[in-house]
Amino acid sequence: MMIRKPICLLLLISLCTLLVAQDAAPGAAVQVTHILGFGDIANNANGDLSIQAGTLRFQKKDGGQSAQINLDSIQRVSTGQQDRQVGGKAAMLGRAATPYGGGRVIALFSHKKYDTVTLEYLDANGGVHGAIFQMNKGQGQVLRDQLPGKVNDLETRNDSK
Repeated sequence: MMIRKPICLLLLISLCTLLVAQDAAPGAAVQVTHILGFGDIANNANGDLSIQAGTLRFQKKDGGQSAQINLDSIQRVSTGQQDRQVGGKAAMLGRAATPYGGGRVIALFSHKKYDTVTLEYLDANGGVHGAIFQMNKGQGQVLRDQLPGKVNDLETRNDSK
């Protein structure tokens, strides 16, 4: 009976996670983390990435900085996936303290998958730049399909951290 409760709880949490993860509608803003390289936006800034009137625009969550580029300047679009363990040190200690090898079961459900989109684009002077964005699983493919430029399927990769 004691083992059934944690398993049921983990199953409920994983089902709720699936309900929350939804694909973005075409033209809608996608919540992303700007990893690096897009204008003067700080690294690891959270915000919305949207396509409007022929431009790709990143707007920080706090309403502060924004940056945009012309869609015609995009040369290459690459996608990838990352798998990260969530919960930090508290989850790690909880898994270690779970008896009868139950920590291994918890570790199966304590991962979150992300999509990454990498853009190569030209600035107004013809200089080559790159930007990397991280978003929820499934949104990377939707965004890639909306962007012009050469899609680089050869660099689609799966990184685990």
